[in-house]
Amino acid sequence: MSQIPDVVMNTESKRFEVTLDGDTAFAEYSLVDHGIILPHTVVPEAFEGRGVGSALAKAALGYARSHDLKVIPLCTFMAGYITKHPEWHDIVHDGYRARLGIS
Repeated sequence: MSQIPDVVMNTESKRFEVTLDGDTAFAEYSLVDHGIILPHTVVPEAFEGRGVGSALAKAALGYARSHDLKVIPLCTFMAGYITKHPEWHDIVHDGYRARLGIS
């Protein structure tokens, strides 16, 4: 597998981004009082299978953890990623834990 470039937090567009070969994958975010909403993730088909989606998720969730923010995963990709990775369950907003089937 090729090396994944660093994820950049683009505060102007409110997206975590990875650019490869002139195309950009991104996870949108919105900061709210003590939380971060993750509404939408786009990974171009050419990026699939290269770990880009996981890199975006880890960057967004890592940012949330390091800033003591609770995550509101509206994006189905982010919700699925969190569900499959218990190490992120503790930062999910209480109002969304049941929706993800986590305690």
